[in-house]
Amino acid sequence: MKTIAITGSSGFVGTSLKNFFSNIGFEVRGIKREELKDSKKLIDIVENSDFIINLAGANIINRWTDSYKKLLYTSRIDTTKALVEAMKNAKVKPELFISTSAVGIYNNKACFKEENTEYSDDFLAKVCKEWEKEALKANEIGIRTAIFRFGIVLGHGGALSKMLPAFKFGLGGNIGDGQQYFSFIHIEDLLRAYNFLYENKDLDGVFNLTAPISTTNEGLTKALGKVLHRPTFFTVPEFVLNLVFSEGSKVLTDGQCAIPQKLLDSGFKFKYASIENSLENLVV
Repeated sequence: MKTIAITGSSGFVGTSLKNFFSNIGFEVRGIKREELKDSKKLIDIVENSDFIINLAGANIINRWTDSYKKLLYTSRIDTTKALVEAMKNAKVKPELFISTSAVGIYNNKACFKEENTEYSDDFLAKVCKEWEKEALKANEIGIRTAIFRFGIVLGHGGALSKMLPAFKFGLGGNIGDGQQYFSFIHIEDLLRAYNFLYENKDLDGVFNLTAPISTTNEGLTKALGKVLHRPTFFTVPEFVLNLVFSEGSKVLTDGQCAIPQKLLDSGFKFKYASIENSLENLVV
């Protein structure tokens, strides 16, 4: 039986991954925060794992005070450094290491494939760049390494569960003018992508983990209103989000467009390619 170890395993995506891989015959264990700080324990976990998934990181949707920005950074970078150091010192190394990043690394001027390096220079992009840099050091010690740049993950939990109540009451609507990009992925396609990468031993590097048909905040709003049979007349002004989240509001007001070209070129087939069929499946 193959073994997977996961940091950040208690969150929406982490829990979904644990259940998915357990159901297809893997032994799955979560790496606890205290274990990340115990080098001997972490090395033991690494030596007994075939596949490591790194999801650790404080929630990006929050008010970005100076102290919270520090937490956003350290919860990602320090965890990744600890994992790579443990893999370096392990006598038996895992077959595959998949770390996480975000489409927020890109600027919001166009749609980007993985080969494009027109990155933003804001705080989130800088965190992503440093996060990826640390993860890719696992390549240097002979471990097949990949990075998934997440769009917004849609499923029974996470962002969608927070949006639904307002939309069900007919209070949903655009954020600002609604024209900002909204890169997303259905949770089922995300889970299948992890398994696809594990099974295809020649794949590594950076992958955009997003649906292939891009949309905007307005596209999301219209699709959600349609599937719920609710009006979507309300608009959330950007200044309101700025008051609530400060700099963190950029995650909601400055969307990015990322195309999963490497997955498509590798033969991965998305079950939920558009926002419409994603929401039709998830919202009942």
